[in-house]
Amino acid sequence: MSEQIRALGLLSGGLDSTLAARIMQEQGVEVLGLHFSTGFCLADRHRMLGNRSNPDKPYRNEALRAGADLSVPIEIIDIKDEYLPQVVLNPKYGYGAGMNPCIDCRIFMLQKTKQIMEERGYHFVFTGEVLGQRPMSQRRPPLNDVAEESGLGRLLLRPLSARLLEESIPEERGWVDRGRLYDISGRSRKRQMELADELGIIDYPQPAGGCCFLPDENYARKLKDFLAHRGTDVTPDDMMLLKVGRHFRLSGEVKLVVGRDEGENAYLHRFTDGRAQVWVDEFPSPLTLVEGEVTAADLETACRITARYSDGRNEPSVPVRWKVGGDEGQLSVAPLQDDSELEEMRI
Repeated sequence: MSEQIRALGLLSGGLDSTLAARIMQEQGVEVLGLHFSTGFCLADRHRMLGNRSNPDKPYRNEALRAGADLSVPIEIIDIKDEYLPQVVLNPKYGYGAGMNPCIDCRIFMLQKTKQIMEERGYHFVFTGEVLGQRPMSQRRPPLNDVAEESGLGRLLLRPLSARLLEESIPEERGWVDRGRLYDISGRSRKRQMELADELGIIDYPQPAGGCCFLPDENYARKLKDFLAHRGTDVTPDDMMLLKVGRHFRLSGEVKLVVGRDEGENAYLHRFTDGRAQVWVDEFPSPLTLVEGEVTAADLETACRITARYSDGRNEPSVPVRWKVGGDEGQLSVAPLQDDSELEEMRI
């Protein structure tokens, strides 16, 4: 009886990684999907804040959904604590358009995958990467760099583009048939969508530029501001807080985070320890968190900004509640109306 070939696949739940897993199954390979949780996934934020357009339909974990559809077991591996200092703050290959260390990210995840492969006796690793799809990480040179620096080398198979790449060990040894792999390249998803129809994959998220916060211009701007004023003494909670609210910098030491809606307000309540809080009782209002040592002038500005985003924004004066440490009080202020002043403070 021939040996059962077993492979580990990075499974995000997106179309490409789902197709790669199905292609392996079609060749009789036993697949285990790995999904790494970095703390920077957009879908995680959506699930925490809830589905605002349809509250009765919670956001799903696409990796688990894909695994269920394919009958592939999925392991979710939390790498937040290592990922932030080792990858985000110190990338060997630098950043993309935002603060996205895509090449270093891929190397890091595949190094972890290689360890699991060796510990559990899997034969090889595959991904859903497509040659030429992403300008930073999926050109031929970085694909080669990722394979080599992860330590996998030719044990890394990219089924969707394999016939355009050097033959891998799984192909060479006959674990998979190279002739049944693909030669997809470029940014268009047309061939993948056609292939999904052929392979019976009907439920998958529409391509939308990936699941990571770090390439996002707004998030990257907030992260750069944070690092400029706080240095690299960063915690995962700090990074989570950058994902929500409007952010305003009042000084080098003081920053505001203003909730946009009830979901964000509820989320911000998790981060009140060590931060001042500002809100309005008489009108629907954001919760505002104030970071840093707050002066009287800072507190007044925070109250005026909070009043502006409350339902009392058109009132001449709004009573705003505040809590700083063990002290609490109320300050009646005119909502800040000067757009240019507001934009000067906006991060």
